[in-house]
Amino acid sequence: MKRTHQPKKRQRVKVHGFRARMSSPGGVKVIKARRRKGRRQLTPTASRRAA
Repeated sequence: MKRTHQPKKRQRVKVHGFRARMSSPGGVKVIKARRRKGRRQLTPTASRRAA
């Protein structure tokens, strides 16, 4: 049986990336909360090649 986690860089960015977050009001709240908390990385980012 195949494992459930089959990571793909492009898909990760499309779903959880900065532009995806900024496209909805809830996502903007997430970014604001992470900025307020002082997170070093606001969203998962991929290399130029993957995205």
